Amino acid sequence: NAVWTSLLWAELPAEKRIFSSVLLFSWAVYLWEAFLAHRQRRVYRTTTHVPWELGQIMDSETFEKSRLYQLDKSTFSFWSGLYSELEGTMILICGGIPFLWNLSGQISGRAGFGPEYEIVQSLVFLLLATLFSALTGLPWSLYNTFVIEEKHGFNQQTLGFFFKDAIKKFIVTQCILLPVTSLLLYIIKIGGDYFFIYAWLFTLVVSLVLVTIYADYIAPLFDKFIPLPEGELKQQIEVMAKSIDFPLTKVYVVEGSKRSSHSNAYFYGFFKNKRIVLFDTLLEDYSALNKEPAEGEEGENEETKSKTKNKKQGCKNEEVLAVLGHELGHWKLGHTIKNIIISQMNSFLCFFLFAVLIGRKELFAAFGFYETQPTLIGLMIIFQFIFSPYNEILSFCLTVLSRRFEFQADAFAKELGKAKDLYSALIKLNKDNLGFPVSDWIFSMWHYSHPPLLERLQALKDAKQE
Repeated sequence: NAVWTSLLWAELPAEKRIFSSVLLFSWAVYLWEAFLAHRQRRVYRTTTHVPWELGQIMDSETFEKSRLYQLDKSTFSFWSGLYSELEGTMILICGGIPFLWNLSGQISGRAGFGPEYEIVQSLVFLLLATLFSALTGLPWSLYNTFVIEEKHGFNQQTLGFFFKDAIKKFIVTQCILLPVTSLLLYIIKIGGDYFFIYAWLFTLVVSLVLVTIYADYIAPLFDKFIPLPEGELKQQIEVMAKSIDFPLTKVYVVEGSKRSSHSNAYFYGFFKNKRIVLFDTLLEDYSALNKEPAEGEEGENEETKSKTKNKKQGCKNEEVLAVLGHELGHWKLGHTIKNIIISQMNSFLCFFLFAVLIGRKELFAAFGFYETQPTLIGLMIIFQFIFSPYNEILSFCLTVLSRRFEFQADAFAKELGKAKDLYSALIKLNKDNLGFPVSDWIFSMWHYSHPPLLERLQALKDAKQE
């Protein structure tokens, strides 16, 4: 009975209770997510006809394509999620973390770095762990790209381009991850009683630097960025930016169509140096997917495929401006700054709690570290496992906040007089990306950081009719 179970639980050593709690919570989250996904898959399976309220928004052919695409994605997500949960469980039960740590010690020892060089051993551990993760995730990524995305017409990559991209991403990640981690561990080691303040300040500086340099130095390693040519669209963007005092300096078009036909737009930069980036797939006039290859061009570019579409993809200039009006609304309403503040408050709290918990040897013992308490392992145990209930709650709260921000940004675009164009742009983007406009209410509440299409359109409808 419950009393007997409670007594048995109380008699377990602290490290056993910690380990069991981590495993139980991990599976509880997985089962909750599986339950939500099951509810949403049922919507995909049973909603086979366009609902009456969508009759003027989606045609039956697009609706069916969207339904099948989302059903395939959901099924894939189920199996990949199950594999991920089983893999994580086996790693914990079989002592995979201490095994990899000891292996890292052996490798660094052979290179002349003894146990006293904990940071070196930590970097070897990180390298091996990320390599293992990349290799075990590779089959799933290949299947997602070349089976699901390919089947539904989104994949634009060849196998060679895919692997070149994956290797490049891995190398760039290591070039950032390893130096940053080594400095963070060093700060924690020498920081004394207030190391958590210095560690937090360091991660704050790193995040700001990465945001600043990403689009200028990191993103161009993977995609081609070109200035938006002079013309009507650029002039209209500059006029709109000036009307709301957005300090725009440059507008770029990124060649996203060589990887996928999904579309996007964003802005970046601090203070008086803002740039706007538009995916070519967002722009009807610039999308390579809308253009027939010129005579002799076909086959010249071996990295990407040449696909002909019967219908144009992307938005007209007025619709692009409406989408940008929404994005600039996030800036004007302070959403970007608010998100940064929330993120940094959370980061400071986590480092503070880490400082409180790092001395608890039972936390390390729970994961197989009885003799040593490496700082990197402590970070991983506390941030990834011990904080997992808090992280789940925070994630849900941020999802709710994000939806609120999206409605506010839509309202801002409406105030700019873009309601009608944003209305049609949202329909086009939903169609281009095969978004399914019908969702289970619990799944939507838990997962959708953007409000469902119908809710956004309804909010814009009155102004559109005016």
